[in-house]
Amino acid sequence: MPDSPASSAPSASSAFARDQWYVAAWSSEVGRELLGRTILGEPIAFYRTEAGEPVALADRCVHRRYPLSASGLDGDRVVCGYHGFTYDTTGTCVYVPGQKRIPRTARVSSYPVAEVDGMVWVWVGNPEAADTAAIPRAPHLVEDGWVTVQGMEPIDADYMLLVDNLMDLSHETYLHGGYIGTPEVAETPITTEVDEAAGIVRVSRHMLDAECPPFYARSTGIEGRIQRLQDIEYHAPCLYLLHSRISPTGSDTPTFRTEITYAITPSAPGKVYDFWAVSRNFAVEDDEVTTFLRDFNHTVVMQDVDALNLLQRTLDTEPAGYQELSINIDTGGLAARRILGKLAAG
Repeated sequence: MPDSPASSAPSASSAFARDQWYVAAWSSEVGRELLGRTILGEPIAFYRTEAGEPVALADRCVHRRYPLSASGLDGDRVVCGYHGFTYDTTGTCVYVPGQKRIPRTARVSSYPVAEVDGMVWVWVGNPEAADTAAIPRAPHLVEDGWVTVQGMEPIDADYMLLVDNLMDLSHETYLHGGYIGTPEVAETPITTEVDEAAGIVRVSRHMLDAECPPFYARSTGIEGRIQRLQDIEYHAPCLYLLHSRISPTGSDTPTFRTEITYAITPSAPGKVYDFWAVSRNFAVEDDEVTTFLRDFNHTVVMQDVDALNLLQRTLDTEPAGYQELSINIDTGGLAARRILGKLAAG
């Protein structure tokens, strides 16, 4: 695409796409203690029933708005920690202290929830429109033969800034130099495919002769230069997959595969949850490699967090109506913005 100064940058008030599935937590985060998360501006409390099924209820008691996530469980029922109002898994109040009659309006919203590939997804919108078949898949997170490290970091920035960050990996050269970035990432042209009807954007960057960054040198043991293939698959609005294949330059074997997964979940205006995971199919029994990848990737994620927090603060001081400059490397990010805009518009 040609240089274009005509696009507006995301703001901290970008509209949210409702009637969509969003990752609310890793499966390991949801248990028999209540977990509070704010999704698309809505406070939600998550927990598991005694049978292990995830539940999502509005995180405010109907009585005095006390957070249910700060409360407790009695079996599968949530007991408000302030005055004891008790709710079943549908959000219906089943007990009111001091009286037998339960007011007709004593209920909180419940949300469709699904557990897929080690992630707990929630539907914020019309519950009748929720279809679990529409949840995009990341099977490597749970399949045999793969080892995954994961985490989550909240960012005080518009969620589209995180989408931009992940769709254009040229920033690895500069922001993540010495970790995952090498000169070839920024120098290599990209190819982009957009399926707006399906809400999928694919961006590929194939580096046939590249420096091997520490992230791969220390985890694979490769010495010398590498063939580094990066293929992004973004499923709007939430799931981002980076299929990465590494092999010595001039050879397709051995090939080391890593799957980088991000779930991009808007929390509130100007706030986003950054769920991240690194999965590998090599050295799966090597605990040192696992620890290295977890710690190393957390450092990379925090570099993004700090950069996006700074960028949002900077954008907040810009005058109204300012324009940004976009170039070829922004093709995938701009396509993602278009798709997200259409989803938000309904």
